[in-house]
Amino acid sequence: MTYFKEFIIVVLLSMLFNVAPVSADNPVSGMKGEYGVLTGYGITHKYFGATRTQVQTWDVIARFGKFLSDEVGEGSWYQGKHELLVELPYHMAVDHGGRSMVGGYLLGSWKFTGLKNAAPYVFAGGGPLYVDLGLPTMGTRLCYSYQAGTGLQYFMDRKAALNVEYRYHHISNAGTAEPNEPLNSSKFLFGVSVFY
Repeated sequence: MTYFKEFIIVVLLSMLFNVAPVSADNPVSGMKGEYGVLTGYGITHKYFGATRTQVQTWDVIARFGKFLSDEVGEGSWYQGKHELLVELPYHMAVDHGGRSMVGGYLLGSWKFTGLKNAAPYVFAGGGPLYVDLGLPTMGTRLCYSYQAGTGLQYFMDRKAALNVEYRYHHISNAGTAEPNEPLNSSKFLFGVSVFY
């Protein structure tokens, strides 16, 4: 496991300090949208808010994005584009017998386009989630999730990028049933995106 952490650190540092541009402009500038897949690890924060149960997940998320604006703020620190993301998540609870959660998320995102070969981004949103964890403290299987996070897309060429992402992830039944223990967690994800 130590070698894996060192490998990830070396890859991230090489991405951050690689100054060779892919092109004269950021590749996102001329694109209409993206599709991709993310995978990674999530863990709840016990005793953060009302969370009392530890749940560790392996996550797979299919992502579809559509840019809603042309590039704005040229030359400023916030230069970028608005993006609408639709995600189809699968969260498998590795410490609860492989039980799972599936649903759909709608996220708003701002993609910063001021760099030549990378695009940092922030996002927030949520959606419904079917939760089959067998936890009596959640009250119902139909739950809702909201989340916010940040990430970095590093371009391998004009249409393909590697993604590294962190998100805060909340799940609860929104007060529709009792009890209503929320699951507040962090997710660390990586993946690939293809732009069109």
